[in-house]
Amino acid sequence: MGVVVGRWILVRMSSTEPVDLRMRVVAESIRLFAAQGYESTTVDQIAEAAGVSRRTLFRQFRSKEDVIFADHEALLDSVAAQLADGVGDPYESICAAAESVFAHFRSAPDLAVARYRVVAEVPALRDRELIATYRYQRAFEDHLRARLPGEHPERLVAFAAAVTGLHNYVLRTMLRGDESATAARLHTELALLRDALAPRATDGSGVAGDQGDREVTVVTYPAGMSPDEVARQVADRLRQR
Repeated sequence: MGVVVGRWILVRMSSTEPVDLRMRVVAESIRLFAAQGYESTTVDQIAEAAGVSRRTLFRQFRSKEDVIFADHEALLDSVAAQLADGVGDPYESICAAAESVFAHFRSAPDLAVARYRVVAEVPALRDRELIATYRYQRAFEDHLRARLPGEHPERLVAFAAAVTGLHNYVLRTMLRGDESATAARLHTELALLRDALAPRATDGSGVAGDQGDREVTVVTYPAGMSPDEVARQVADRLRQR
């Protein structure tokens, strides 16, 4: 799993250090976190296990948290580049970007599961993960606002939040061992979501000219419900249409 681990989490990082060095750091970090706990693992232990100096380690990562979430920075850059071309239906572009993020985690499930378990045990890491989730949602919102300046902002925010929540729900289902949580399933659910929440246009702009006959699906939920549960209920409601 070591080689896959390194390739999976170090898509973006570029430096004068050899790539395999950073691969070792990430692989050994995850191994140590899973074996002895995040809090119990020191930077010195990570450096020793990876065969690098403490100084070299800090040239690549500012903290242990940066090792855990190194891939998110790469993925956010990838999402931004994917959305930057401004071509095609903007709603479908958002869905495609969410699918590419899922494919990244799906490509190395062992590492994804290991990190998921580590993060679940450390409140500070869960908070960091929530921030990362919001950054994806904000990237989706910004893209929709730029591409669809005439659309109601509430609809754009709702769509970005729904896509993010649905992605996270399917991803966490996969991490919990559900073999049905596949890329095909996410694609199908996102297509249902897109058809329900965003009108289709004939001119490729993403905004339909006449929305008078548009069918709307409404899901109500308690204020404290998690985004994953909201996404699950939306998906269930769409399948009942």
